Amino acid sequence: MNETLKVLEKRRSCRSFKPDMVKREELDAIIKAGTFAATGMGKQSPIIIEVTNKELRDAISEENRKIGGWNEGFDPFYGAPVILIVLADKSVPTYVYDGSLVMGNLMNAAESLGVANIWIHRAKEEFESEFGKNILKKLGIEGDFEGIGHCALGYAAEPAKDAAPRKDNFVYRA
Repeated sequence: MNETLKVLEKRRSCRSFKPDMVKREELDAIIKAGTFAATGMGKQSPIIIEVTNKELRDAISEENRKIGGWNEGFDPFYGAPVILIVLADKSVPTYVYDGSLVMGNLMNAAESLGVANIWIHRAKEEFESEFGKNILKKLGIEGDFEGIGHCALGYAAEPAKDAAPRKDNFVYRA
């Protein structure tokens, strides 16, 4: 089996990260892989916001926690020191699919480099709120963007669990 297929079969969501920052060269490679995701008609509707600033990372985590309805003190990013936020331009008809493919590329690239990861939802709600709009404004990002997801990154604090068996009716052949 080739290395790409091994990575695709091995990747698991991580829910316990070490506090160590992801190495810059690994982070840059992961982000670059995200920029090469397929997009409808080659429109490249997504953007990626890299968050390594702990203060901002913690503020985003707290906003995400509130949206998700969890108790105070819960970290929906499981201690991951890096968050890559994928948003996409709503004027492009394929924006949700485009952003989802970026998320997949980010997660699989991270796995290939030994960087643990997990897709965290609620980016849509975050960036519809004044909280998210203020982040975009501070970064000078203009346009009508929708949050697609957060790719939380870091080094795993514990080994990944084995994959669950694939369901019987996953594939139909005609």
